[in-house]
Amino acid sequence: METAFTRLVGVAHPLVQTGMGWVAGPRLVSATANAGALGILASATMTLDQLRAAVREVKSRTQAPFGVNLRADAGDAAERAQLIVDEGVRVASFALAPSRELIARLKDAGVVVIPSIGARRHAEKVAAWGADAVIVQGGEGGGHTGDVATTVLLPQVVDAVDIPVVAAGGFRDGRGLVAALAYGASGIAMGTRFLLTSDSTVPDAVKARYLAAGVKDVTVTTAVDGLPHRMLRSELVDSLERAGRAGALLRAVRHAAGFRRLSGLSWRQMVRDGLAMKGGKDLSWSQVLLAANTPMLLKASMVEGRTDLGVMASGQVAGVIEDLPSCAELVARVMAEAHSALDHLQSFAALPPAG
Repeated sequence: METAFTRLVGVAHPLVQTGMGWVAGPRLVSATANAGALGILASATMTLDQLRAAVREVKSRTQAPFGVNLRADAGDAAERAQLIVDEGVRVASFALAPSRELIARLKDAGVVVIPSIGARRHAEKVAAWGADAVIVQGGEGGGHTGDVATTVLLPQVVDAVDIPVVAAGGFRDGRGLVAALAYGASGIAMGTRFLLTSDSTVPDAVKARYLAAGVKDVTVTTAVDGLPHRMLRSELVDSLERAGRAGALLRAVRHAAGFRRLSGLSWRQMVRDGLAMKGGKDLSWSQVLLAANTPMLLKASMVEGRTDLGVMASGQVAGVIEDLPSCAELVARVMAEAHSALDHLQSFAALPPAG
């Protein structure tokens, strides 16, 4: 199925596997790429050396295009961008809007720049700065999210920009792809659906927790880092929502210390990163620390399998996902469903006019 997006990045199918921290590693990304979709490697939890090794591992597993997700506000964003250029990575995606200068630098080197946005004005800004496409995430999406549904946000963005738009938030099958195409999108991006595949390295016990969840078990909370964050309700979420200021600060310091050892960041750098994520929001010091070390909370679940101690970011679609196909099986299924849905719609065109 050829769209403006598939032509831009050189993949067979208008499907994107999003860059989920601790989840979107070389195995998942290469499996997605080999299935004909765009896999995006999550780099925020990696050092530069780890990122270089991960990129080379993906390249050893596939000849297909893939992307790397970067934090635009990271202190070493420029070095990471240069690594992408040096390694010949096709796509750079961003969770926050990259600067005009960073976009130009990547584009000049032939890298396709695709920021993720959650508001029409953000899409207009990055498009004016030269972004090649945007991923638009509605409120149904997992992780940090907004409160505007995809069905409302997506057509606003499609009408506002003249670059390919990829829809995210609430997608899991071919019917969703066709719906997004009808709104004017050039493809869909899925996180939770790719997390719940046999190619994902997330521990089986954690996957079982996702599969057992109903739609109402996926919640949005600000208790983790002060920002709206969609995730599975868990023991940690409950305890954070019940904790007083002193308890929350103690827990934040403990998690921050663990992340500092893992990342090699200094306390000054961690507080700086937390304040950058804080922006203009009124966060407590415990939330600033948690904002800086949310990756540790994700690692506890997504790597160590500790569902009692970690955060399980999740889109609402977790409540209706019931199996663990391979990426190849998932992509083939989604595309077969999409073609079937298009055939069904085409059948209406053959009906005689009413009256």
